[in-house]
Amino acid sequence: MTAPRTPRKVFGRLSLPERNYVAEALRTETVGGVLLLLAAIAALAWANIPAFGDSYESVSHFHFGPEALGLNLSVAHWAADGLLAIFFFVAGIELKRELVAGDLKDPKAAALPVVAALCGMAVPALVYTLTNTAGGGSLAGWAVPTATDIAFALAVLAVIGTSLPSALRAFLLTLAVVDDLFAILIIAVFFTDSLNFAALGGAVVGLVVFWLLLRRGVRGWYVYVPLGLVIWGLMYNSGVHATIAGVAMGLMLRCHTREGEEHSPGQHIEHLVRPLSAGLAVPLFALFSAGVSISGGALADVFTKPETLGVVLGLVVGKTFGIFGGTWLTARFTRASLSDDLEWADVFAVATLAGIGFTVSLLIGELAFEGDAAMTDEVKAAVLTGSVVAALLATVLLKIRNAKYRKLTEAEERDEDLSGVPDVYEEDDPAYHLRVAAIYEKKAAEHRRIAEEMEAARLAEVPGGAGDEGDGPA
Repeated sequence: MTAPRTPRKVFGRLSLPERNYVAEALRTETVGGVLLLLAAIAALAWANIPAFGDSYESVSHFHFGPEALGLNLSVAHWAADGLLAIFFFVAGIELKRELVAGDLKDPKAAALPVVAALCGMAVPALVYTLTNTAGGGSLAGWAVPTATDIAFALAVLAVIGTSLPSALRAFLLTLAVVDDLFAILIIAVFFTDSLNFAALGGAVVGLVVFWLLLRRGVRGWYVYVPLGLVIWGLMYNSGVHATIAGVAMGLMLRCHTREGEEHSPGQHIEHLVRPLSAGLAVPLFALFSAGVSISGGALADVFTKPETLGVVLGLVVGKTFGIFGGTWLTARFTRASLSDDLEWADVFAVATLAGIGFTVSLLIGELAFEGDAAMTDEVKAAVLTGSVVAALLATVLLKIRNAKYRKLTEAEERDEDLSGVPDVYEEDDPAYHLRVAAIYEKKAAEHRRIAEEMEAARLAEVPGGAGDEGDGPA
């Protein structure tokens, strides 16, 4: 007879290696999120202070680069097409890692973040479309509210949701990686107007060479960095968005360890490049993308124009109900069930947090309304507004839920046997129980000794203590 199958738990406890990975990623992305916030604030201040507003435009539109190679781009263009390629390179490595060693390795486990991500992109697009259809607006920006900003979202989660179970935080991380993948596909499919097949063929050949060098074990940044730059330049000139080159190279890296390896090449390179992405590339992109003119009238327009209102509603309402609904439907119609330690209110709070759509939403906004500077700035203002509203709502909800999980976090981190591994991961190991038993026996012996000493001292203080002969009442 086969043992009955136990239902798979949604947001069940992570394995120890996966939990350590999530913790490290959260630490890095938290710093990146803070820098991203500071860069966005600096951009808004630079663009809106009268004395400096013109200089922001001048710097953003300053062109440099080799004209002969088709790369004489503005500073803002270099940030969006060049620096963001680093961000998407890291996203590609994260996706590859999830496919070979993370939640996406198991098709059953992968169903949850994939369905949640798809619903979290489809519903915002639907909200935007319905808003603009009813209001007579342009449907060109349907993809703007579909993306989640992983750095901002994880930064808020790390600051506010300090005691939330690690599995819930891992869900947001995996969801954001899948979200990035589909955002990349949207950019590649819907925002490529014309193709230069010669340049595209050259980029493909470069990617093949990149793959062959990796498979032959060739090492050295002096080989891969120049080759990566060539692939990026060819991809840019092909008409396909240049960030696709970063994703493709990230996906090619090997993310599983072999015998004798402590870390896989993908994990090692991600560790080196992630600080460059989170600490430099993304903040600089924000600096030259978030600088829109903000005034009372401009903010009022965000809620009156169908294009901008669609973006705000898509991020705040569409993302929340899309992700929450996708997760609930997966649990409702599959064998998966919510972990006994969690409530659906926790999932709703994290789904609200995913409405922060900054980096990729700004990029898609520029592509969707290219050539219409006024509408581009208005859509950027809508992205900022929607992201701030989503962040504030998520902060309130996470604060409420976080208080409940402090004790749960203490239990998850407890290490009574001082082995360096949390006890919850050793409960099936007999050696763990023997170590704990020895510790408690030692403590019990110590308490018995203290009790005997205290009793002896108490008896010594009583005149004519027990056993003294001839002692009688005065």
